[in-house]
Amino acid sequence: MKTVIIKYNAGNVQSVMYALDRIGASYLYTDNEEEIRSADKVIFPGVGEASTAMNYLRKVGLDKVIPSLKQPVFGTCIGMQLMCRFSEENNTECMGIFDVDVKRFPAVPGMKVPHMGWNNIMDYKTVLAGDLPDNAYVYFVHSYAAPVCEYTVASCEYVLPFSAMLQKDNFYAAQFHCEISGNAGQKIMENFLNI
Repeated sequence: MKTVIIKYNAGNVQSVMYALDRIGASYLYTDNEEEIRSADKVIFPGVGEASTAMNYLRKVGLDKVIPSLKQPVFGTCIGMQLMCRFSEENNTECMGIFDVDVKRFPAVPGMKVPHMGWNNIMDYKTVLAGDLPDNAYVYFVHSYAAPVCEYTVASCEYVLPFSAMLQKDNFYAAQFHCEISGNAGQKIMENFLNI
């Protein structure tokens, strides 16, 4: 099986590589369109700022490639947000795979933004959550989130309910960092690779 990690100048890629190494999965890290299109599975990870990341994707043409992929694609953290229609982070037009807007968490006394740390996910409706315990804990670091919507396949609550995971056709996404979410994150990565 050929797994590609999309290269687009977003951080945290080493953690994803290490997570794949732990489960014995081989991978290629590239922004080459042919390599991406020929992959069996595509992982679109990242940590960063939406407009900078989208500008790079547009510059190399990946903003058109990613939405046209037919194989399973898994976006995490900023990858998930860029798969949405729009992000309030610097008013960024994104790829529109999921027709939902990413919004900044509202300011609420006693609640810090960014949402950072362990939190539980619930209401699973995805094969990626197969064999996860109810209310599994995963690791989040984000100031923006997609609201619960028709594509939500797992949710979380911080300040307000939001989409922890999205799915539409062959596109899967998680707001949290699977690669550093312990056994739950590892299981989600394994489930994706086994689709």
